[in-house]
Amino acid sequence: MSTSGTSGSAAAKHSLPLVAATTAVLPAVALSSLALAAPASAAAAESVAQSGALPGAVPRAAAQAAVVPAAEVPAMVPSRLAPAKAAPPQRYTVRAGDTVTAIAGRFGLKVGDVLSLNHLTPTTIIYPGQQLRLTGGPASHGAPASSSASAKPAQAASAGSYTIRPGDTLYGISARLKVPLGSLLAANGLSLTSIIYAGRTLKLPAGKAEPAAAITQASSGAPKPLVGDTFLGFKYPDAVVASANENKRILNAAPVPSRVEMKQIVADTARRMGVDPALALAIAYQESGFSQRAVSPANAIGTMQLVPTSGQWASDLVGRRLNLLDPYDNATAGIAIIRALVRTSKDEDTAIAGYYQGQYSVAKHGMYKDTKQYVAAIRAHQKTFS
Repeated sequence: MSTSGTSGSAAAKHSLPLVAATTAVLPAVALSSLALAAPASAAAAESVAQSGALPGAVPRAAAQAAVVPAAEVPAMVPSRLAPAKAAPPQRYTVRAGDTVTAIAGRFGLKVGDVLSLNHLTPTTIIYPGQQLRLTGGPASHGAPASSSASAKPAQAASAGSYTIRPGDTLYGISARLKVPLGSLLAANGLSLTSIIYAGRTLKLPAGKAEPAAAITQASSGAPKPLVGDTFLGFKYPDAVVASANENKRILNAAPVPSRVEMKQIVADTARRMGVDPALALAIAYQESGFSQRAVSPANAIGTMQLVPTSGQWASDLVGRRLNLLDPYDNATAGIAIIRALVRTSKDEDTAIAGYYQGQYSVAKHGMYKDTKQYVAAIRAHQKTFS
């Protein structure tokens, strides 16, 4: 599911966009964030070990790559092992689960070139059925529908109010309307831990958010990566590391809850979703130490350390789209997966192992040695939080 800790773990700019992801089509059964990675050693040919920044954090194993559809292998293996990529078509129709990063990687293109050709930014949301240009020069007409559509909410911000809809969060509203989160909170007398509900009207402050480009503009010289590309001898694919670094930059620039506040969010979310708070807190502590800014080389994000594909699975479980960069959504996603694992596993130890190693891998191979250590660590933390 994730890597443990902040510095060794694995998604806002001024306001939170959606998660940067290299692919959104990995099989949902592969729950571990490294369930599809290459082996770290010949002795454990089907797992990738990870370790945490916290005392007691342990490496983790992963599910076999045998569960990966053949069409998706090139996006997840080092380039020296990947087959030759198909020549890019002039236009590409976006499919469900696609991201710009994944599309570019599929055809051997640079993400920046695809963005430029289509007048997109790293935070622009693409949607199924949308046509993207992959070759040729930039279109002479204005921005595509997705860009103009994303501009409409910004115009709505000048109207002075917004009526909350089911599934909204303060972070999501801030990102959609391009309103600084701090200003939105201040205008409505709210805090990061305030609960909002559908039908309530929020006041929208005057002014616009600082452009995202102003936050991420590179300084002269090659910037030092925020997230490394190598962990315990395994070098992650460039596309995965690029997404991890983008998510780390977003979270570093965003106002996020403190560790104490995040701990409370996890506990409250667990109670609301019918999950043992002590179990949820134990996993969150082991995974990130309650740090929402934690991102691993495998692109596991936030407090619950979930990769984008696990976030998509969690979205399906709860029936709405979750943004792993949003602390409330991150907690919801992790706890939804814990709840699903507890309900479908023979016992709680197996459910805990599934969060770490991947449910499919545990069912097929049993618990690896490091998985057993992870389960023991979670059990110890659970007593602390009981």
